[in-house]
Amino acid sequence: MPRYLLACIVLLAAAPATAAVPVPSAPAVDAASYVLLDFQSGQVLAQQDPDVRRAPASTTKLMTAYVVFQDLASGRIKLDTQFTVSNEAWRQIGSRMFLKPGSQVSVDELLQGMLIPSGNDAAMALAQGVAGTEAGFVTMMNADAAALGMRNTHYANPTGLPADGLYTSAADLATLSRALIRDFPQYYHYLSQKQFTWNNITQPNWNKLLWLDSSADGLKTGYTEDAGYCLASSAQRGGQRMIAVVMNVPQASKTDNMLNYRHLAQVSESLLDYGLRFFGTRKLYDADARLGQARVWKGGAEFVAAGPARPLYVTAPVGQLAEVKVETRLQPRVPAPVAKGQTVGEVTASYDGKTLVSAPLVALDAVPAGGVWAKLRDTVLGWVG
Repeated sequence: MPRYLLACIVLLAAAPATAAVPVPSAPAVDAASYVLLDFQSGQVLAQQDPDVRRAPASTTKLMTAYVVFQDLASGRIKLDTQFTVSNEAWRQIGSRMFLKPGSQVSVDELLQGMLIPSGNDAAMALAQGVAGTEAGFVTMMNADAAALGMRNTHYANPTGLPADGLYTSAADLATLSRALIRDFPQYYHYLSQKQFTWNNITQPNWNKLLWLDSSADGLKTGYTEDAGYCLASSAQRGGQRMIAVVMNVPQASKTDNMLNYRHLAQVSESLLDYGLRFFGTRKLYDADARLGQARVWKGGAEFVAAGPARPLYVTAPVGQLAEVKVETRLQPRVPAPVAKGQTVGEVTASYDGKTLVSAPLVALDAVPAGGVWAKLRDTVLGWVG
């Protein structure tokens, strides 16, 4: 692990004064696992058993959507691209879009059919259309999960129907939800649509939070007997967005399934409301903001500017953001050559002695190895300490 030199410590400049609000404990949540995090900072504000591996049910379709959105964004497919519905897709059990085998259906319609009424037939048609086979698509899902750092996730199908080797965690679902919103805002509307009509059949979204709370704007439910009721949800007020994931919420009624989904929505709403009511978020720095200079050892330049690779946000209790302390630390010597984007330090924001968020500082420019004079100079400096 590299050693760092303290570059600076600053207190956030106070925004217009806001009275500090006492922050109560997180609400009691009727779920086996849950996570609440701020979208911009990524800070976890409340959690319970966040890394326990659990059956994901139809929240699996969030990763199916993520893979499809990547193909759309890259131009490999378009929303009006037509996929053929196979017999295998048509035979999928559970929630359905009611596709007909052999029919041609657009990616746009299949996304709606998968994400609103949670059609397993639509999910399979998308998977086969993108990758050719279900197995090929599952490989893509697992590769994306690994790239996103979802360490407690493994996919076995694109639908979420029970299968060996299919699991995720509340923390991983929160990571995926954040990535969907961050990476594909142009497609996020699919996750907030309240109903969808196909083949003269109108089906509502299972996410009842969309009706319960006007600030809620999407993501996905899931249910199987093994998984219980699950919901990845998001809400936004005044420019601040929270993400909540609840897994294995017990049923509220043995006879009224709509009551179970309303209960699921209420559980999620309690977490979202807690985060949005008692916490605030501020941007600390833009991406590539120059926060200091790292000493380059035996390089073509003596110093390289350092800054965060992504915009950096911090979340703290309402009224206490001005008390957040920010520290930047740089490696005392960065050996040349230095690549642009190479980690050369870190920036940390803390409050009341607790680290809230930290991020690497990266070189904002490339620095080549120096000539004979630069190498001699730094060699001599090394001799004298």
